[in-house]
Amino acid sequence: MTLLADTTVADAFPILAREGLVYLDSGATAQKPQVVIDAVEGLLARHNANIHRGVYPLAVEATDLFEGARERVAAFVGSTVPETIVTKNATEAINLVAHAWGRTNVGAGDAIVLTQMEHHSNIVPWQLLAQATGAELRWLAVDEQGLLDLSQLDAFLADGRVKLVTVTHVSNVLGTLNPVAEIVARARAAGAATLVDGSQAVPHLPVDVGQIGADFYVWTGHKAYGPTGIGILHGRREILEAMPPFLGGGDMIKTVTMDGVTFADLPLKFEAGTSPIAELVGLGAAVDFLSGIGMADVREHERDITGYALEQLAQVPGVTVYGPTDVDQRGGIAAFALEGTHPHDVAEILARDGVCVRAGHHCAQPLMQRLGVSATTRASFAVHTTRPEIDQLVESLGRVREIFRLDED
Repeated sequence: MTLLADTTVADAFPILAREGLVYLDSGATAQKPQVVIDAVEGLLARHNANIHRGVYPLAVEATDLFEGARERVAAFVGSTVPETIVTKNATEAINLVAHAWGRTNVGAGDAIVLTQMEHHSNIVPWQLLAQATGAELRWLAVDEQGLLDLSQLDAFLADGRVKLVTVTHVSNVLGTLNPVAEIVARARAAGAATLVDGSQAVPHLPVDVGQIGADFYVWTGHKAYGPTGIGILHGRREILEAMPPFLGGGDMIKTVTMDGVTFADLPLKFEAGTSPIAELVGLGAAVDFLSGIGMADVREHERDITGYALEQLAQVPGVTVYGPTDVDQRGGIAAFALEGTHPHDVAEILARDGVCVRAGHHCAQPLMQRLGVSATTRASFAVHTTRPEIDQLVESLGRVREIFRLDED
């Protein structure tokens, strides 16, 4: 058992005191510890003002809280303040890159490599860019174990036409933990830029964006125990400085005249308009919470929980679990199908027992097509997930089998 399993981490989350609640949907959104709730409430109740402009005490306090949170968020993943751009979510961060970098650097005859396991947020922006520019999309296949074949990546890179390789760090369906540093290194050697979607990685394992080396790394706050409405883009400074702005308006300028505009220094160049102030302050509290636990312990706990879940789900007749069987190759996600049932029916029956899981295509329809299914049921884990909660999931799946009479010949 890991350190987390022997402590009362769940006590940090007020919503988990709700009787009968077994929350196994952190891959969709994580619950919020009290320290995050307090940070947001404290900003709004005692320090609320717009940032970067006012010189009165409230404005200075709000600015200091906002920029202090940015500093801690950057340090949490090994980035720097100028290279840490605040967006409203990971989707906006990817679209920022697709527009500001993509429209400048990708043209007809170029290629973009992505994988069959990507979330729609890391597919649709590139489809739109390809349609606008005449670029080609190349898809890295997912094998039967839920893994990528990097020899196919090398083949794609060989003709020199690939401008970007984009990949999820951890699949939101398969749980696959991709070797992103190796992918980035191969792409860079071939002259291609890289973007990594870390939405399912940053809350669950130690991440060092400097060590990974990607040109762009994105993640979202609400899956990392922070508020909704906050995302982060980390970009290499020299690339961000060369990119044109994504949005124009206040706060992203140095000067505006009737003849033209000069832009603010990083990171404000990409943060037009009023920022999500309370949201970033809340995210700062969330990364403090995770740092207090220790990301190595977070990873070890979720590795233990995931391994236990895979073992227990394998005992349920008719269950197929998708993704790698080796817990060292996957994050805290278990998507599965129960033979003879629809995933939405499974989720609805589990919900009667208070077990919260997600059913559907998980914004990954190309992957569903690859798996040959229309949907799956997904349980996803967190720092507060316990083995008894996995036991409840399995017990409730037994009830699903009874309702659908799956034990009858």
